[in-house]
Amino acid sequence: MYDIYAKNVNLGVVAKQGFLIGFIVLLFVFSLFSDEFLQSRNVMTVISQAAIIGVIAIGVTFVIVGGNLDLSVGSMLSFGAVLVADLHDKIGAYPAIACMMMALLVIGSVNGFLVAYLKLNSLIVTLGMLSVIQGMTLIYTSGKNVDITAQDTSVFDFINKGTVFDIPVPIILFILLGLAMEILLKGTVFGRKLFATGGNPKAVLFSGINSAKVVFSTYLLSAFTTGCASILIASRVMGAQNTVGQGYELVVLAGVILGGASLLGGSGSIIKTILGVLVLKFLQNGLLLLGFQYYIQWVVTWVVIIFAVWLDIAVTRRKVLLD
Repeated sequence: MYDIYAKNVNLGVVAKQGFLIGFIVLLFVFSLFSDEFLQSRNVMTVISQAAIIGVIAIGVTFVIVGGNLDLSVGSMLSFGAVLVADLHDKIGAYPAIACMMMALLVIGSVNGFLVAYLKLNSLIVTLGMLSVIQGMTLIYTSGKNVDITAQDTSVFDFINKGTVFDIPVPIILFILLGLAMEILLKGTVFGRKLFATGGNPKAVLFSGINSAKVVFSTYLLSAFTTGCASILIASRVMGAQNTVGQGYELVVLAGVILGGASLLGGSGSIIKTILGVLVLKFLQNGLLLLGFQYYIQWVVTWVVIIFAVWLDIAVTRRKVLLD
């Protein structure tokens, strides 16, 4: 009896910490084949690159915990980056950021209204919105890329090149936003309502929770974090391509699922989402350092998504059987 108990405890520890253990093993394996992999410059570069995807994934985690999807974030990133870069030279950096944020929040409101209040399928709604926003972006730019001319005097230059205690600003913003959103998800009434909404919608009907309002709020959060990512990507290249966000929704979704958020809703963690994104970026970086072609990254991302979804379904079924 004691052996069975000890075995279950050990399995429980592995289940809870297995993702972190796997991440450490991944770093160790790649470090054996590449001396550059764990050098501080390479690590900082990878985390800075992961910050853009990670910031979006933080918002999408809220949506998925609520039992829905947001596939429009890639096109929102393109539109947000183009808009803030174009307005930068016309009205200034801070007004441009404010206008871009308001525009994306309007888009998030439309997504949230259609899904939360009209009860439309989130996959269909956000997939359609992905096409609409990309069309809006191309119309706005007339198919041309946008550049920021006043680069040296812009706050965007500090965001891109600035450091605090030798840590790049994008990484600091990524960490601070992640911590704030983890507190919101795990330490507030809103977070508890969100987990209930995604985990047991039928029970929520009798609990007095306004699930529509909760779901609506998740799409606003997703739009807000995508706006933050738009600032990061515009500052990196001091401008924006009108298709810069194309394909980001796939990588974001992979990171969130890999971090343990269930597609069925009701479970998820911002910290684990960040780890999921870091796993993907370090995996891609390691493959590049080992000489693999760029397109191999997309194949690996696809494999990771399939494995993560299969694992999520398997774990959910096992819980149902045990209950």
